Amino acid sequence: MINGEKNIRYPIRWAMVGGGRGSQIGYIHRSSALRDHNFQLVAGAFDINPERGQEFGVNVHVNPERCYPDYKTMFAEESKREDGIQAVTIATPNSTHYEICKAALDACLHVVCEKPLCFTTEQAKELETIAKKKNRVVGIAYGYSGHQAVEQARRMIANGDLGEIRMIHMQFAHGFHSEAVEQENPSAKWRVDPEIVGPSYVLGDLGTHTLYLSEVMAPKLKIKKLMCTRQSFVKSRAPLEDNAYTIMEYDNGAIGTLWCSAVNAGSMHGQKIRVVGSKASIEWWDEQPNQLRYEIQGKPAQILERGMGYLYPEAVADDRIGAGHAEGLFESWSNLYRRFAMAMEALDCGETWNDIWFPGIEAGVEGVRWIENCVRSADNGGVWVEYR
Repeated sequence: MINGEKNIRYPIRWAMVGGGRGSQIGYIHRSSALRDHNFQLVAGAFDINPERGQEFGVNVHVNPERCYPDYKTMFAEESKREDGIQAVTIATPNSTHYEICKAALDACLHVVCEKPLCFTTEQAKELETIAKKKNRVVGIAYGYSGHQAVEQARRMIANGDLGEIRMIHMQFAHGFHSEAVEQENPSAKWRVDPEIVGPSYVLGDLGTHTLYLSEVMAPKLKIKKLMCTRQSFVKSRAPLEDNAYTIMEYDNGAIGTLWCSAVNAGSMHGQKIRVVGSKASIEWWDEQPNQLRYEIQGKPAQILERGMGYLYPEAVADDRIGAGHAEGLFESWSNLYRRFAMAMEALDCGETWNDIWFPGIEAGVEGVRWIENCVRSADNGGVWVEYR
């Protein structure tokens, strides 16, 4: 059980690029990173407007002298300090991720980056090469994967509780953009601008989250080929999709489906994953994140509750407040930031962290690769394509 006692020797000196005033995701990053005293926020380039960024930085208790006008200045100035930053979180629009992440790695900093990591697999592979050369951690913000129920599902599948995995059905389909809300909402506008968001909207913004859940739960499954169709139901969003369906064939013969949508009218969030095996199935819904549905063929369905002693020890280890109390998104993100910190410290001390899983650079590469293949399939008429 996590109770806030230290996991690492000293808090990691940490900065943010982006995530300033008005950034919902910036607040989630800060709250999660700071929760267990694994990180200490000491610097930032929080806003494209330097004055506004400095004002915000001071309001989150950062020394005004370490509130920088841009990330390049921050990396250069912090490198001159004995107490300079060791890690940085990138919470900026998609089109900037590659450039900032590369600069951070070149400055020998650990990185936590919003997804997608970049726009092309070639760029992603380049970042992976640099990270390995510099011996740096790159964490990807797949924040839902830190829930206890996800860890329980991972252990159940690995232990053979479900038997041979035959099907994985995934969806992340909300309804909040069922109309052209981006015409009045600046925070939504950039998400449908190809210059900023890249070659896809919901495939990258939503689909990669649930895809990574499947990779956490069933890491041995590898996609062999896929077929994707995508639509722009709000016509002004074309060529970017606001709805997409993907079918995947895995190398063991299993099949997977993923529906991602921003126009599922009436749905609050709609992220679900169901894994079907030869003996049993499990299902998790992020609107009820503390429960995992477990269905054994021929027996009544069971609801496995977070924090209970009948779970696998690795799932109970992620518990923070005991069974019965509701945990949510902030706890999930905090669990990931805890793992990021432990891996960062291990590398800095010349140690290994092979027993710590988290969404790392490989997950970032795979997310970009999946988007590219989906777009390639959809833009060629929804045909099957070999996964490459």
